[in-house]
Amino acid sequence: MRILKIMLITFILGGLLAVPTIGCNSESESAVSENQIATVQRGDLTVDITAAGNLALSLTEDLAFEMAGTVEEVLVEEGDSVKEGQVLAKLDTSEWDKELTNLEMDLVQAEINLKNAELALEEAEEPYSDEDIESAEAAVESAEASLEYAEWQLDEAEDLGDEELIRRYQSEVIRAEANLVSAEANLEAMEDAPDPDEVRIKELQLELAEARFEDAKEALEEALENSPEIIAPFDGFITKVNVEGGDEVMKGTVAVTLADPDSFEADILVSEMDILQIELGGEAWVQVDAMQGLSLPAEVTHISPTATIQSGVVNYEVKVEVQSLEAVMQEQQAARQEAIQNTEQGELPERLKQAIEEGQITQEQAEEMMKQMQQAQGGQQGQLPTVIPEDFQLREGLTVTVSIIVDQRNDVLLVPNAAITTRGRQTYVQVVLPDGTIAERAIQAGISNWQYTEVTEGLSEGEKIIVPQGTATTTTPQQGPPGGMFIPGMGRVR
Repeated sequence: MRILKIMLITFILGGLLAVPTIGCNSESESAVSENQIATVQRGDLTVDITAAGNLALSLTEDLAFEMAGTVEEVLVEEGDSVKEGQVLAKLDTSEWDKELTNLEMDLVQAEINLKNAELALEEAEEPYSDEDIESAEAAVESAEASLEYAEWQLDEAEDLGDEELIRRYQSEVIRAEANLVSAEANLEAMEDAPDPDEVRIKELQLELAEARFEDAKEALEEALENSPEIIAPFDGFITKVNVEGGDEVMKGTVAVTLADPDSFEADILVSEMDILQIELGGEAWVQVDAMQGLSLPAEVTHISPTATIQSGVVNYEVKVEVQSLEAVMQEQQAARQEAIQNTEQGELPERLKQAIEEGQITQEQAEEMMKQMQQAQGGQQGQLPTVIPEDFQLREGLTVTVSIIVDQRNDVLLVPNAAITTRGRQTYVQVVLPDGTIAERAIQAGISNWQYTEVTEGLSEGEKIIVPQGTATTTTPQQGPPGGMFIPGMGRVR
């Protein structure tokens, strides 16, 4: 966790003891009127791009009504704090109840129509049952028998020569033949069913009924899902109220705007010379001008693909997301508690051990620091002073200074920028030799920030170099990004 990478040297000092070989004091930072000698030392170097901006709320949401109606009540005002799940506004539900009733009736009717269409298709596909066909076959057999009987009677009448009987039985034969033709035609129609055209029509009618049923079902489900109430989706505060009781609103009308008070971002402008050094997800720090010494970790979340050009100056908008103040305070408290436990157990922090190994302080000095730190904690019940006031809040519009980290080097040789001169493509420094004479030496320089330059070749740790007259330097390279979070009794947290 980058925020908890604590500069333990300053932590041990805790404002109780100043040691020139570790910290920067007033003498080491004062301007001098004659050439000054600086020692080549190891340290951490950070290169950043810095610009001013203003805090803006990064998580805001417009909350709209999901249905049309009349506003019954608005339960919040601008500036109110709300909890997740809290009702903020609601519509008159009488109209909503009527709409639900109508939709339910529509669904019932659509279901009835669907059942009727299914039955009609089944009838078209199988219009006659086995019983119907058997009955038709029996009708054909009966008609055949009737025809045979009528023909026999006609033959008998002809044998008798009775003209009146002949005429009568001739009529009977004709009727029997007609009945037989009708019965055979009926049976043939049954055997040839179903009618493809009729079946296709019934299939289309069924598809239409199914679609209408689904539409009615979805309309009812949507109405049930669309609440007449506006509910807060997260904890926050109201930034805007757009409606009041009695207003007629349409579906989608924004009633209130909710913002998360712990989510902030800052927009800055970065020049065309620096923009290529910035990457999405890059580390950044946001220093709040209203509270000196407070810098919050941040992350680059947006780099504008288009330029902003004003008076011929080309800049690009860069957005950084700020870590919440609450999370910072929690991590800070955990770091303090861990540091206190180490101090109470009498263990030297790793950074202090490193300072001893590098010869910056002695074992006795480190033990004395620990002793004074333990004495200072007596009577405090293991609690360090609160860094951030309890009533302090980040607010939209606060002026901030954003530092985006573009490069870092750890445990490298560093020299003050003022000690370096350049001729052509070669870089030089003036080295104080062991016999006190001064010699110019070519060096290979790495990255640089506003104060120090990394030296990759040409110098060794501990060598003395000249800082020309009229410049200022410090006895120890500053470590970490500018600003940082300076915690009384703990130093700078990165």
